[in-house]
Order: sequence, then C-alpha cells, then structure tokens
Amino acid sequence: QVQLVESGGGLVQAGGSLRLSCVVSGGTFSSYAMGWFRQAPGKEREFLANISRRGMNTYYVDSVKGRFTISRDNAKNTLYLQMDSLKPEDTAVYYCAATDRLIWTPTKAGDYVYWGQGTQVTISS
Repeated sequence: QVQLVESGGGLVQAGGSLRLSCVVSGGTFSSYAMGWFRQAPGKEREFLANISRRGMNTYYVDSVKGRFTISRDNAKNTLYLQMDSLKPEDTAVYYCAATDRLIWTPTKAGDYVYWGQGTQVTISS
C-alpha cells in the first residue's frame, strides 16, 4: 500500500520561508510523477507544482512561480517544496500527491492516484 506523509508545515510570518517534505513508502518512488496541492478553507483544492519521475521537468502555477521550488530525492523517496516569500494568502493545508499514470504534465487532482494527509501552513501578516 502506497503511503505519503507530509511534514514541515507550521506558522511563519509573511516574507518567511518553509520547506515541506513528503516521504513516500510502499511503492517505487521513482516511478511516480509527483505534485503539490493546497486547500484553503472554503476553497477548492489548488494545484501548485509538479515534477517528473527523474526530476528533470517541473511545472508551476503562476501564483507560486518564482517563490516555490519543487524537488525530489529518489534515493530518499522524498519530495520537497521550498516556499519562500510567503504571503498570508498562502495559508492552507498542503498536500503531496503521486501518480503512475502516463500524463505529460499532471495538474488536476484527478490526475493523481495517491495522496498524503496534508500539513497545515499558516502565514501571519
């Protein structure tokens, strides 16, 4: 059974940084394209970024481009999201997701098969 466990969330001031991690177990991490999503209260789950199986290709939504960096370490079965210049509107629960489907650039929640439980990120003004 594939499991994804996020960590690294917390409370930081606007302008600060956080690094989220997502450890994947029970599957072959290098066979999954990975993504990060977030969901704020009362809003739909929002795609943020994805990364290809070997980490050669990444894609970001415009709202986080230049501030967030997605990366992965296949030797450690771990996905990362470095978040800089954080804003109060970045407050949300952040989720990592994995897919073994052959989708060129998976950006929709339905493109992903496996999900973590989420980690809360709160940015104070």
